[in-house]
Amino acid sequence: MDQKWRLLQVLWEHRTRLVVLMLIVSLVAPQPARAQLGIDWGAIVAAINRIGSAISNTIVPALLTINRALGTLNSLMNSLLAFFNNIVYPQPAINRAQGLVGLIQALYNQIQATSRVNVASATLANPQQLEQILLSRNPLNVPNVTPSYQTLYQTVPTQQNASPQTRDLVDMNDAAAQDAMKRAIAIDAIADTEMQAADQINTALGQAAPGTAPMIEAEAAAWLVRANAFTQSALGDVMRLRAIALANSSAQLKFNANNAAQIRQNAMDSMH
Repeated sequence: MDQKWRLLQVLWEHRTRLVVLMLIVSLVAPQPARAQLGIDWGAIVAAINRIGSAISNTIVPALLTINRALGTLNSLMNSLLAFFNNIVYPQPAINRAQGLVGLIQALYNQIQATSRVNVASATLANPQQLEQILLSRNPLNVPNVTPSYQTLYQTVPTQQNASPQTRDLVDMNDAAAQDAMKRAIAIDAIADTEMQAADQINTALGQAAPGTAPMIEAEAAAWLVRANAFTQSALGDVMRLRAIALANSSAQLKFNANNAAQIRQNAMDSMH
């Protein structure tokens, strides 16, 4: 009994080898037969053969076809990448375009510094106050134009010193002059804002790496914005000069009205 138990134990320990041995025997046997354990080794062998046939006839050709397709796609992607690197976005051209952006930025900085040169020229207190407001480029100073203007150019004559027509003309000239001065300050502020926007565009261009043509087009657009800003700033100066001319004309009318009032008063005094 112990020998039988020991034999069964040895067989169980080597069960894997026994199964392999039985599989080999079944493969070399001339006729398929059922094993004592009820396993149809012939069916297993046939299934294995069908799997091998499927791998050889279907899966392997499919894998080869996929591999060829991947090779073609890889070649196409390499050609497309070479086209973009050499034709559309060549690195040397991108470097030159970025260098152009840096050069234009340097020129812009010089122009901006020149536009900030102090041009104030008034020497007396009242003219200096108005001139400082007009050149401030700060729209918050617009409300300060009227009191400084009236201090320098005087107010509308009273009814006793000028006719209604003269007073209307003086008031209109004063209004037009002050409007032009206020508009000049606003235009200067707008020009500064546009310059800042153009500077931001130019900075972004210097850090970007698109195709050279879009970079140059964007730089041209940024420069156009700057040109508009400079034009508007110059227009502000012209409007200031025109405003001074109108103010001087209005002041002359005021002086004439004051002189006429003084002459009239002198004549009345002489009659007494």
